[in-house]
Amino acid sequence: MSTTNFKAEIISIGSELTSGQNLDTNAQWLSRRLAEIGIPVRWHTTLADDLEENVQALQIAAARARLVLITGGLGPTQDDLTREALARLAGVDLVFHQESFDKIRAMFARRHRDMPERNRVQAMFPAGAEPIDNKNGTAPGIWMKHGPCILVAMPGVPSEMYSMFEDSVRPRLVALGASGGVQIERKINCFGAGESTIEEKVFDLTRRGHVPEVGITASDATISLRIFGRGASTDEALAQIAPVEKTICDRLGDLVFGFGNEELQDVVIRLLTEKHMTLAVAEGVTGGILSQRLTHVPGASVCFLGGIVAYDNRVKVEWLSVPQQMIDDHGAVSAEVAKRMAIGCRSRLRTDLAVSTVGIAGPHGATCDKPVGLVFVALASGQGVAVQSFNWSGTRNEIQSRTAKMALNMVRLHLLQQQD
Repeated sequence: MSTTNFKAEIISIGSELTSGQNLDTNAQWLSRRLAEIGIPVRWHTTLADDLEENVQALQIAAARARLVLITGGLGPTQDDLTREALARLAGVDLVFHQESFDKIRAMFARRHRDMPERNRVQAMFPAGAEPIDNKNGTAPGIWMKHGPCILVAMPGVPSEMYSMFEDSVRPRLVALGASGGVQIERKINCFGAGESTIEEKVFDLTRRGHVPEVGITASDATISLRIFGRGASTDEALAQIAPVEKTICDRLGDLVFGFGNEELQDVVIRLLTEKHMTLAVAEGVTGGILSQRLTHVPGASVCFLGGIVAYDNRVKVEWLSVPQQMIDDHGAVSAEVAKRMAIGCRSRLRTDLAVSTVGIAGPHGATCDKPVGLVFVALASGQGVAVQSFNWSGTRNEIQSRTAKMALNMVRLHLLQQQD
């Protein structure tokens, strides 16, 4: 099979998706898996449980794509319409498949449950189609051809779909020659500058037509550069990525904090562990978010001792030794108070480092000189105390989240400067 113009479409079926009740994560997962074997996904379609609309969507997809992957609509209920829509597309009847029925019945028996008669419909397939075994559920998948197009229907339950794709669908696509080689994504994560500032530094690499392709995305103040290496083999794809990755890291320097799924807290815990240092936190505006992120990292207990959520000024005074007069003179949201909170936290919890956060997350509490989004982060260490300020835009949750990242990044940069 030629891979020229071998484009794919993913169709997700379910009224719970179109209503917004559930999030479609299947299409994202399948797109990434197809990219790994060099099959580009050009379309995502999400449909409600309506037979005529399902048939129309399949007709459009089969006319423009060489591969259509469908998830959902293979259950036993009346709103599960995928098998009937596929039969309508092909102009054939649904036929009973005894072997599939026996497997469905056996699965109910293993679970010590009686099989409802309605589940018999899951053993019905468009004439000429092939069943795909489902090791984790009762709904077999469907593999069928329609003209030059391959259509593959899989369950909407993610765990069932993942297993079916990896065990049966992916190997068959590769064996058919649908794979266009190997695509590998290398993700470089940055913090400390905006998307446009970072892109300016690598503008020649993100231009259209660059090989390998480099994309840039922003999510909650984290900027990620994605390098897509393609080749006949994994080694070839990695060799394409390596020099571009080095160039990006050289140009961006300390703005780069990690790779792949690494978050700032992962890097901070690793650096603290490597340098045998301890950390505590004093949180105002972040309200515990910083502590939660640090404790989410396995092994954090080695270096993260704890924190104080000093949301009320009395806690700042009584637990962190912030003078009341300082709060009266400068306000709770100030560089002075943030610094004293960090110093007091480090002293009380007896750690090498302590970081503090104060700010106005909104929507209320702003003044003429202190707008919503103004935050201060301070870091106390054996060398003294430093403070940074920033004025975030966004929702209350975004301001809190980004301030937590700002605090983590301040700790990270300090640790990078320390000698082992």
